[in-house]
Amino acid sequence: MNAREYFKKNANIPNLLTLLRLFSVPVYVVLFVDGRKYSALIVFLAACLTDLLDGFLARKLNQITDFGKLVDPFADKVMVLTAMFSMTLGSAEIPPVIPWAATLALLLKEGVMVIGGLVMLRHHIVVYSSLIGKTAHCVFIGALVATYFHDFWIHALPGWPMSLDLILIWLAVALTLYAMVFYIINSIQKAKSLGIIGRAREKASP
Repeated sequence: MNAREYFKKNANIPNLLTLLRLFSVPVYVVLFVDGRKYSALIVFLAACLTDLLDGFLARKLNQITDFGKLVDPFADKVMVLTAMFSMTLGSAEIPPVIPWAATLALLLKEGVMVIGGLVMLRHHIVVYSSLIGKTAHCVFIGALVATYFHDFWIHALPGWPMSLDLILIWLAVALTLYAMVFYIINSIQKAKSLGIIGRAREKASP
């Protein structure tokens, strides 16, 4: 397949929205570094909206492509991780809010998912997103958005040992780690049901 045919095959609205989300990452970074936190938040929310739209349109218009399957989750992870890191590192005009431990937990989960996905793919095993995984992702998005209003939560709820946005962040971390464990267990069970782990053990035995 040449470049023109590949472009024609993948040129559709869902993939365009996916690319738009990916290209919005540097726009977000520039705005955040420049101290325009709420403008960066609008870009982040718009990117989240395209994530919902491209999946819906791909199914509705029957325009699911291999390109979309690969790039869509990648663009989503890059956008969320960028927002997470920005609120962890802060900038010259925006103080950091999210603790490093929460960010490292998200990185751990993403690393396990990527490595596990590649291993499963080698054996032609597909482990689909679980309800807990989707719930954890939604809570993470909501918690991230809440951190942009960190000062508001501190003043709105005085005396709390932890602001509401950070409570949501740690709730999202707990759900994410639970989803990671669920993913690992589900992957192992699938590998066992297909005899992949068993065959490897039999070959290793004398």
